[in-house]
Amino acid sequence: MASPGAAGSIRLDKLLWFLRFARSRSLAQAMVETGHIRLDGRRVTRSSCAVHAGATLVLPVGERIEVVRLLTLPLRRGPASEAQACYVKLDSPAPAASS
Repeated sequence: MASPGAAGSIRLDKLLWFLRFARSRSLAQAMVETGHIRLDGRRVTRSSCAVHAGATLVLPVGERIEVVRLLTLPLRRGPASEAQACYVKLDSPAPAASS
């Protein structure tokens, strides 16, 4: 079986689990099925949807909404620092102006 990065895409539920947006793959599947996740601007309800590097995801994380762009596809569910290196947050707040 090829690694996720070698194929050029990965299942959405597996991606959410690898990037630590979900604690388990079954919770990631439930997140997708609720219909609150958008992939490149369109609502996704199938956890088997293929995701490629460069895609933009909008997803609920706790009480807030995260907008992230995938830089690379993760090869495994590694430590948090490894997962965070695979994406960049697009909705980061502007730094406070100092007076």
